[in-house]
Amino acid sequence: MNEVVQQPAWMEGFVPGKNPGNPNWKKGVSGNPAGRPKGAAASKRERIARALNDDGPDVVRVVIDRALEGDMTAAGLVLSRLMPPVKAQSEPVQFSLDPELPIGKQIEAVLGAVAAGEVPPDVGQQIIAMIGTLSNVRKNEELEQRIIQLEAKEVN
Repeated sequence: MNEVVQQPAWMEGFVPGKNPGNPNWKKGVSGNPAGRPKGAAASKRERIARALNDDGPDVVRVVIDRALEGDMTAAGLVLSRLMPPVKAQSEPVQFSLDPELPIGKQIEAVLGAVAAGEVPPDVGQQIIAMIGTLSNVRKNEELEQRIIQLEAKEVN
């Protein structure tokens, strides 16, 4: 990879100049050494709070009036503040699952219930995720017990 690259004829003899950068700014020197004035952010918040206190009720009234007149954007704004977003909820399902089975067998049982149509696929996926969480908890509990046993042996 130590090959010398030949320059095109039009670049022969060209030597790049020193990059001058911006002569107005010195490297490593702040353009604003004093920084933001103390209280500048607080005063901005206070101005906004004052404006909301002064004009807020009037703005809300105008938005509600426009919503009542049929402005769907205003209606959406009003509804988004008044009603919580609707969350998807699954219907409860019942099928047999032995929690004492090994984790792999439990997951197979859930997959069988999904395949048989007893459980919707999205609910099956949620159940499998819960089984995975249970598996992690069991692993941690087993590891904790093993550590306690090892520490007890070490003390004796």
